[in-house]
Amino acid sequence: MNDNTIKFVVPEDTGEEMKKILAAVYSALNEKGYNPINQIVGYLLSEDPTYITNYQNARSLICKIDRDELLQELVRHYLFD
Repeated sequence: MNDNTIKFVVPEDTGEEMKKILAAVYSALNEKGYNPINQIVGYLLSEDPTYITNYQNARSLICKIDRDELLQELVRHYLFD
């Protein structure tokens, strides 16, 4: 058993792309009448893409983002922005 902590590093250039994708997904969910925050949280917790509408290709877009990287970006922005 290895007791060493694994270091997780997200490339800096992915942050802006994730932001654009998340904004597009949010917009699509909102336009369809869903609560975007609840739907995105459901997706993040379950990794089930059916929480995200197909409208405006939102489901395909969010699946392009690595979920772990997205969670790391969200925590970083919550703590430091």
